[in-house]
Amino acid sequence: MIISVTGGKGGVGKSTVSVAIAYNLTKKGYKVLLVDADVECPNDHLLLGININNMSHISDVAIPKPIINEDNCIKCGACVRACRESALFQVPGNVPTLLPEQCIGCGACSLACPVNAITEKDEKIGEILTGNSHGIKLLTGIMTPGYEEASPIVNSLMDKLNEIKTEYDYVIVDTAPGTHCNVISSLRNVEYAFAVTEPTPLGAHDLDLILSLGKELNVPMSIVINRYGIGDDKIIDDVKEKHNVKITSQIPYDKKIFEAYSKGIPVEHEEIDKIVNRILGDNK
Repeated sequence: MIISVTGGKGGVGKSTVSVAIAYNLTKKGYKVLLVDADVECPNDHLLLGININNMSHISDVAIPKPIINEDNCIKCGACVRACRESALFQVPGNVPTLLPEQCIGCGACSLACPVNAITEKDEKIGEILTGNSHGIKLLTGIMTPGYEEASPIVNSLMDKLNEIKTEYDYVIVDTAPGTHCNVISSLRNVEYAFAVTEPTPLGAHDLDLILSLGKELNVPMSIVINRYGIGDDKIIDDVKEKHNVKITSQIPYDKKIFEAYSKGIPVEHEEIDKIVNRILGDNK
C-alpha cells in the first residue's frame, strides 16, 4: 500500500508526520519504505538521524543537454521556437545560446532542427540514495545545486520506488510542498494521501489547493492538522466541509514533539497512532 504525506504549504510538519508514520508502522512489525520526494530540500534523513554522506548511492540522474554545432547551424530559430522552457535564446542572425539551468532535457530542440545541427550529452542533475534507521528503509532523491527543474529526479525516484515496492508492506511518500508538477509526480500510483496543514490563514488557503489537486488526480485524502491550537481551528473546518473530507489527526503544539524532532528521534504520540490506525483500517 502506497501512502502519500503531502501539503500545499511548506513548513507545516509534513516530514515529521511522514517519519512518524513510517516509524510507528515499523514498530508494529510491518516492513516500511520511506521515500523522500522533496528532492530540492530532502530532510527525512535528518529526522531519522542519518548522515547523508553515509547513505548508499543507487544511481545518478542525468538529462540530455543540447550541443549546437555552430558550423552546421543555419540560424533559423526552429529550436528556439520549439523550446517550451525558454532554455534557448537567440539574437537575430546569430547561433542560439543555451541557458542550461532552464533546460529539462526534453529533446524538442533536437527534433525541431531541420539540419541536425544539435546533438545531446548527458549531464548529471541529481542522484538517488538509500539508507536505514530505526528499522526503516529510506529512499531519497537529491538535486545537484544550481539546477531549476527537479521533476526528472522525482520521476527517477518514483520509477525506483515502483521497482522495489513489492518488497514492502507499506510505502510512505513524503512529497514536496505545493501543487506543482513534482508533487503531481509524487502522487501518481498513490492509494491514499494525508494532507498536512496548520490552523493559520495561509495553511487553510494551501490546504484548499492540495485537496483540489487530490480530486483532480482521484487520490482520496484526509486532513492532518499539525500544531493544533496555535491559531483559528475553524478555518480548517471550513476547508474540510468545502471538500467533504475528514480530519484524521490533530497533533498539538507540544514541546516534547519538537525536542524529538531536533534530536533526530521519530515522534510517538496518540495523534500519530490515529493516522496509523486509519492506514491499517483502510488496508483491512
